[in-house]
Amino acid sequence: MAEQSFPSSCPCGSGTAYAACCGRFIDQGALPETAEQLMRSRYTAFSLVNEPYLLASWHTSTRPPSLDLDQGEPTKWLGLRIDRIEAGGATDERGVVCFVARWRVGGGKAQRLNECSRFVKEQGRWFYVDGVMTP
Repeated sequence: MAEQSFPSSCPCGSGTAYAACCGRFIDQGALPETAEQLMRSRYTAFSLVNEPYLLASWHTSTRPPSLDLDQGEPTKWLGLRIDRIEAGGATDERGVVCFVARWRVGGGKAQRLNECSRFVKEQGRWFYVDGVMTP
């Protein structure tokens, strides 16, 4: 996968340059210290169509064999808003991040995903476990 450059800010909406934000996890192999950092980096990985990062950050108990992200019309990710964080800090072993992600497929209408995602930390590494859709 070709590395992409984001001169102004990271796709996750943090307001920080990609290399200093999600790029350090996706491209440089650093481990997210919090569940929120993992959530943001996973959103960015979806926007970059980086299936290997998404699968590697998905807990083995719920990880699908593949995501097939490059199938069909391209998805344009439009924004991420973090609404609530429950635990998931550097010293926690579990966390929940509730968010709204917006996207559009091809030239279609923008859509929203409202989800509360569960994360677990094992041996010092955060993993996405699953999520519950919220209204």
